[in-house]
Amino acid sequence: MAQLSDDCFAFGGPMMSVDEAVAIIAARVTAVQEVETVALANADGRILARDIVAPLPLPPFTNSAVDGYAVASRDLPPDEAQIFPVSGRVQAGASARGPVKPGQAVRIFTGAPMPDGADTVFMQEDVRVEGNNVVLPAGLKPGANVRPAGEDIPLGHAALKAGQRLRPQDVALAAAFGLTQVEVNRRIRVAVFSTGNELVSPGETRAPAQLFDSNRFMLIAMLARLGCQLSDLGILRDEPASLASALKKVAGSHDLILTTGGVSTGEEDHVKAGVESAGKLVLWRMAIKPGRPVAMGIIGGTPLIGLPGNPVASFVTFVHVVRPTVLALMGAAHQHLVPMPVRAAFTYRKKIGRREYVRVTLRKADDGGLEAIKFPREGAGLLSSLVDTDGLVELGEAVSMVEPGQVVGFLSYANLS
Repeated sequence: MAQLSDDCFAFGGPMMSVDEAVAIIAARVTAVQEVETVALANADGRILARDIVAPLPLPPFTNSAVDGYAVASRDLPPDEAQIFPVSGRVQAGASARGPVKPGQAVRIFTGAPMPDGADTVFMQEDVRVEGNNVVLPAGLKPGANVRPAGEDIPLGHAALKAGQRLRPQDVALAAAFGLTQVEVNRRIRVAVFSTGNELVSPGETRAPAQLFDSNRFMLIAMLARLGCQLSDLGILRDEPASLASALKKVAGSHDLILTTGGVSTGEEDHVKAGVESAGKLVLWRMAIKPGRPVAMGIIGGTPLIGLPGNPVASFVTFVHVVRPTVLALMGAAHQHLVPMPVRAAFTYRKKIGRREYVRVTLRKADDGGLEAIKFPREGAGLLSSLVDTDGLVELGEAVSMVEPGQVVGFLSYANLS
């Protein structure tokens, strides 16, 4: 089990910054220790458990980078074009039958191994063929159009590091080494549920004063993209004792508990009380908008994060609180979200000391630069504001005002999973 120590935590006082809150969790998370072997075809998105050291150089042999004619650099025409007899032919996947002879050229194709003695290739577009001869121009540098063995990755190089979250290009590199499987950390187990008497699951009968639960499905989809193993616990009703009982029940068999709703200050918001009853509450409020009420706690060593019920607040706090916690539990190397600089095409005022995220759409300006257009409405309950935008503009704690033309940091939704 991945667990969270329950010592040295702070609670109370002013609202914590996002970075402080995440650091409290991440610094004390013990990542999963179990390792499993998976087929290379199933490795995308998994966390590498062991370094992969290059078992062979890439490329494994010196080869031609182009279709053309291979020669020894000692024979390169010094001042004017020169005629070379073509004495051989090497295709990709075949070996040269012998070394290149002095004053001769070998017809060669992209990826084919260089004949012994040859170290330079003329591109076929730059030469003229005359029967069994080829006219090679002057001026080519020795070693041109050749890929030396190990040019990409040398033998023994730690090409992929433990803790790396594997991407398609990483899988390709492992395949280039001839690997068919890799060792990865096991998937973390996450229990997800919503709270609230006002919610029903899609497909159930909805009373006039009820809403279909959307947050749970959004969070499950986001967790699935991170590679988690999920337990969907449905909707828990607003009853403190049953909430505490449910939390205790799932804590022992999961690495993280994630809830949505019931963490505000209302009389019917019972998640905070349930956490205090079942375990220990670590922190409750963060200086973030949307998403101030975020509960973090520990139940039997298992971390719990309770997100707000408003869907935009739930989305934003997932990205900036749950995501780094999940990656830490998975044993992933720390990954910063790096905002892309764009120009604001809106005016916005905010409080100093609070980090805010503004939903925006990108457009290309007349000068070719990218501009961020703010969604016209503010509400944290507007799912359309997530559907109809491209990402979030991040405004740090020290920012109080944004004006048109100001450079701001943009986080694309495409990069948040």
